Amino acid sequence: MLTGPMTPADLRRGVAELTASEPLFAAVEERHGFPLMWDRAPGFASLVHIMLEQQVSLASARATFDRLRALADPLTAESLLALDDRQLREAVADAVVAGSLRLEALAGLDDQDVDRQLRAVPGIGPWTAAIYRLSALGRPDAWPAGDLAVAAGIAQLWNLPALPSPAETVLRAEAWRPWRAVAARLLWQQYLGTKLRPPA
Repeated sequence: MLTGPMTPADLRRGVAELTASEPLFAAVEERHGFPLMWDRAPGFASLVHIMLEQQVSLASARATFDRLRALADPLTAESLLALDDRQLREAVADAVVAGSLRLEALAGLDDQDVDRQLRAVPGIGPWTAAIYRLSALGRPDAWPAGDLAVAAGIAQLWNLPALPSPAETVLRAEAWRPWRAVAARLLWQQYLGTKLRPPA
């Protein structure tokens, strides 16, 4: 089991193990190519970006995040507190400035403690915590149970009549330990590959 952040070599190893044990994942790689790392730098800016993605579409989140960075550059808790938007100020920046959320310490914590620290902040839910562990901390077994693209990828691959619930995705993902974050990347690859494929 990995103790540090996942590297591109770890991703290759995880993909090799998952595609060897699950033929549907092998088909995803064959059809849509090797999945991306989807990594982000740990810290405040990534956490804010992930929180925005929790609230709106990825495109809207990117546009809002870019506007925030233009207003508060560099994007830090202190520069965000200088802005007038109370919701964002109170959600994350106050906790970081006050020291109750020490983002630099999260890398040294286990997954449960990372989630506990992040979810103690108003506005941070299970999805944001899981995506932060997956993309900013590089945890190989982070599982974004409530991610709609992950659920859609599962429904597509297993021909389900409806999207699985977050609890159902957790049950299905048990077989993919300790590489659930790699499985999520393959499911994103399936979802995006299908969504972006031109009509026949």
